[in-house]
Amino acid sequence: MATQGSDSFAPVLQALSVMQSNIERSQKSQAHEYLEKFQKSPEAWAITTSLLSTANASAEAKLFAATTLKGKVVFRISLPQVDGPRPIRTQLCVCLAYLAIQMVEWKDVLQHVGSNLGSSGGDCVLEFLRVLPEEVTEGRKINLTEEDLNNRTKELLEDNAVQVLRLLTQYAESSSNAASNPQLLECISSWLREIPAAAVVSSSLFDAIINALSVESSFEAAVDCICTILRDTREVDESIEVIQLIYPRLMSIRPKIAAAAESDDQDTFKGLTRLYAEAGEYWVVMIARLPSEFRGLVEAILECCARDTDREAISLTFLFWYEFKQIITLERYKQARDIFADIWSKLMDIMIKHLEYPTPEGPNEADLFDGDREQEEKFREFRHQMGDVLKDCCDVITVTECLGKSFNLIQSWISTYGPQAVANRVPHWQELEAPLFSMRAMGRMVSPEESVVLHRVIPLIVQIPSHDKLRFQAVMALGRYTDWTAQHPEFLQPQLNFVIAAFKDQSIEVVKAAALAFRFFGTDCRKLLIDNVTQLHDFYESVLDQLLPASQEEITEGAAAVVSAQALDRIYPMFKLYCDPIIKRMMARANQAQGTEDESARLAVADYIQLITIFIQNVNPYVSPTQENPAVKYCQEILPVMSAIAENFTSCTPILERVCRCWRYMVLSYRTAILPLLPTLAQQLASGFESSRQGCFLWATDSVLREFADGAEFVDAATSQAIYNFFEQQALAFLRIMNDLPPNDLPDVIEDFFRLLIDALIYYHASLLPAPICSPIIAAATSALTLQQEAPLTATLHFLCDFLSYGTDHPNSSNFQNGSNSARATVPAELQQRVRHLMSEQGETLTQRILTGMMFSFPRDCLQDASSVLLAMLEIQPQAVTLWVKDTLDMLPAGTLKAQESEKLLNGMANKIQQGEIKKVKVLLQDFTNSYRRRNVAPREGLGRLEATRFRFSG
Repeated sequence: MATQGSDSFAPVLQALSVMQSNIERSQKSQAHEYLEKFQKSPEAWAITTSLLSTANASAEAKLFAATTLKGKVVFRISLPQVDGPRPIRTQLCVCLAYLAIQMVEWKDVLQHVGSNLGSSGGDCVLEFLRVLPEEVTEGRKINLTEEDLNNRTKELLEDNAVQVLRLLTQYAESSSNAASNPQLLECISSWLREIPAAAVVSSSLFDAIINALSVESSFEAAVDCICTILRDTREVDESIEVIQLIYPRLMSIRPKIAAAAESDDQDTFKGLTRLYAEAGEYWVVMIARLPSEFRGLVEAILECCARDTDREAISLTFLFWYEFKQIITLERYKQARDIFADIWSKLMDIMIKHLEYPTPEGPNEADLFDGDREQEEKFREFRHQMGDVLKDCCDVITVTECLGKSFNLIQSWISTYGPQAVANRVPHWQELEAPLFSMRAMGRMVSPEESVVLHRVIPLIVQIPSHDKLRFQAVMALGRYTDWTAQHPEFLQPQLNFVIAAFKDQSIEVVKAAALAFRFFGTDCRKLLIDNVTQLHDFYESVLDQLLPASQEEITEGAAAVVSAQALDRIYPMFKLYCDPIIKRMMARANQAQGTEDESARLAVADYIQLITIFIQNVNPYVSPTQENPAVKYCQEILPVMSAIAENFTSCTPILERVCRCWRYMVLSYRTAILPLLPTLAQQLASGFESSRQGCFLWATDSVLREFADGAEFVDAATSQAIYNFFEQQALAFLRIMNDLPPNDLPDVIEDFFRLLIDALIYYHASLLPAPICSPIIAAATSALTLQQEAPLTATLHFLCDFLSYGTDHPNSSNFQNGSNSARATVPAELQQRVRHLMSEQGETLTQRILTGMMFSFPRDCLQDASSVLLAMLEIQPQAVTLWVKDTLDMLPAGTLKAQESEKLLNGMANKIQQGEIKKVKVLLQDFTNSYRRRNVAPREGLGRLEATRFRFSG
């Protein structure tokens, strides 16, 4: 390959300079486009080689050249040897690794690289050795068949493992600097994919790795290397001898934990914590089997937890404690559980101590983190993770003992500091708040039958002094024990009074906590509160307008639960008592918002609709089919109001979504009892969708479709047919909308429509498939495949898969009624023929859209579903689909696909079809499209003959 002069790469350097400068965006776009085209051009080979060989080129320019060369060398071409900074060297080593992988005739890779770089290129050799296993095993751009890749992997890695181990050992023994070289340690870590951990541990390399822990520059790499070795020993029965060699060496460095903590060396402390924690994770079975022998390791992990005053490393131990808990709570390891009980008890004490908020250093006692909000948020998240460890402690040393520790701390604080506490001046409040948080964290572990601690601690909690964080934690803790309170009614009233009083607190957080706790009290203690429903209504009315929307929903859920517990004859009046005032508020805000741009009033309307929906969700009494449902009676009263709201706010998405959600839950909650409201409801859903073009109306339609399908209990054939006619009306409206607007303007509507269609196929396939509307629906689905958003594409592809399955004997899902419960549903011949006919008409266009999407535009998470659609088409019409695939490949942009690649795919498809292995075609298609997608991007000028046409519908 000829080396070109500096003039050849001057335009590249100029474009890079533009990208790094502060100039107009349009110029940067032009430069970016130029560099993109350059990277794919044949000239890039010579130019990047020349640039890399130029001594005065900048590091940024060489990094761009090396990155370009890395991308191109995937397709097998030589590259030069260039010295430079490590990022450039790494990119070139990756290039060389790809070349070694794909140049299968190159058999002496390691010898060739070593001899060419010479003794002065030690770091380059180590870098190449490090990246080679990574790229062989994890590379995603290797253009080899599976068989060739497996053979090449054996040649490069397995056959060279012994040689590499010898080479690395010789290098480590050459000098003390070499032994502690981080690149050596990284190289060992990489080759542990092939070299057994036992071989490394039994060699002098392991001494070098352990000693490297004492060298600051190599400490992190040494920790990574040891952790990689530990991972290789996780099959403890096979690795017992290796573990016996490693364990004493780990224990010998335990004093470093105290030294790092005392010197406040956070990086070292964190690395040591990781090392011991991962050893515990991988050897947890051995620890349970031999508790006395491995107690030292568990104690070391506990020491890491205890000494982590900054809470920077302790989270690394959480997985170990969970895994350890999982195994020693098994009955066969009861002895280990007893031996380690004291350690778990100490762990509980340590964790509660770590839960404490910091003491402020400045005069502002409210600013606990010196204004660092990120640190405060991190601490809050960390506390919830520690809460999981507290639950692990409950499993090991019993809930009673853990609760007892929290109780003792609360009791101790009250006796020591309680008399000194005055309003919002509470000494050492952190020492009280932490055990309160622990009580809250352990709530779900406590049985409603607990009889030792809670009856003593609950009376203390409701007397907690007034302090924002204490009140917050106390209220949240009480909310976690409502199951227990439901079994101990004598404790209900003091707790409820405490929670209700918290609604008057000045802190928003406390009020939010009170709303959440009220929800739990209402839900779990509903039967105890039946006689208090009227008083609770007065309270509900007094606080509702003072709460944030989320808290309004929570308190409403609690109130609705109490209403749902009423006797049947009291359901309607209580429903009305609670909801009528909400309806009045909603109408007042709707009148205020109508005809104006008052967004807050519109959102308030949506929020009030949500509160009504919560009552409908929760107040769901059992009523005989021959009786009137009192909840439906109230729904009948408010349906005209909801309809008026929908009609007057056709452009307000939040309101329409909440109205449709309300209607949907009317159907889901009361099922066939809603039948008297069905004509009005269906009319509103149809007119609402037509006027607003919002997908939420289709979402609500889906619930009607499922509930009143043919064959549903208490649904006659006439009603079911009327529901299908209603569905067709919605489908026609959707197709007209698709005719007017491109798919990019309708992603949410498309998603909702095709999710509706999936259910329509299940319940109404016999009506839908033969219907004239089915053909434009398939055309609309094909058009929707031009989208690039995952959710609508997934819905469309799932619909197409289900639709195509009706062209086979057995659909993906259906409600076909077979005589035997065990027999699979069989699609009638006329329906199969209908699906095949539609495929004959539209299959070619559908194939183009699927393949184009897989090669250019579909999100990666949609590729599996897209290939499933092609597979389903092949199962119906294999010969035709193979021809459509060929025609589609022929229409790809010129120069993007070699003829032999196309022939290879088509021949492979033909062979699999001939052998009756159609399912294996899916893998061929995925491999082909993945390979094509890596090499190409959609041309800016478009896809030519593969460009999609607009969907048209004249119905």
